[in-house]
Amino acid sequence: MRMIKIVAAAALALASSFVLADEQAIRKTLQSLESEVPVDSIAASPLNGLYEVKLKGGRVLYASADGQFLVQGYLFQVQGGKPVNLTEKTEREGVAKTINAIPGAEMVVYPAIGPAKSHITVFTDTTCPYCHKLHAEVPELNKLGIEVRYVAFPRQGLGSPGDEQLQAVWCSKDRKGALDKMIDGKEIKAAKCENPVSKQFTMGQSIGVNGTPAIVLEDGQVIPGYQPAPQVAKLALAVAK
Repeated sequence: MRMIKIVAAAALALASSFVLADEQAIRKTLQSLESEVPVDSIAASPLNGLYEVKLKGGRVLYASADGQFLVQGYLFQVQGGKPVNLTEKTEREGVAKTINAIPGAEMVVYPAIGPAKSHITVFTDTTCPYCHKLHAEVPELNKLGIEVRYVAFPRQGLGSPGDEQLQAVWCSKDRKGALDKMIDGKEIKAAKCENPVSKQFTMGQSIGVNGTPAIVLEDGQVIPGYQPAPQVAKLALAVAK
């Protein structure tokens, strides 16, 4: 029995050393590509011989053990005769973890009226017409029990007019009032301050946001573009925990 335990322990140690070597090879390849998105973790995927590379923010890549082959796309597993999108499931979990960890103090929050049934996180830009359209429907979403959490995403990049406007909103004592006025076309003035606009812009890019508005449900599902309030509420309530 003792010999079996020794052999098993040696086999486990050997397997661990191979996994570590594979991870180092994959990281070396990714570093050589000068990827702007840092790696969160590397682990064996459900498909033998393929490694799952989780990036900061939630997105997923796949790599060969030697790091010479990278795959960006969906990995499906057939379960009960039906395809299950494993990549999408993993990415949603990662995005949800990232988004739901944003401190409330760094967002502009419009609470639900009555008990909150669900929440959405919206990447917004005050210069975006469809963001204005969605914002006009926030009261309807609040009445339906949906809390709306705004984060900043200057769609034309840092240093753009949208970036300056968003910084002014986030530096205002009354962020909700400032956001309402800015979207209504009124100018607001606020002293410069430390703010999370650039950090939220980078976060949005890391989860795949490339335009506004981008709506993130609490389960991590990203809905690009404007959707009418009833449709947003239906989606948000469907994934409510």
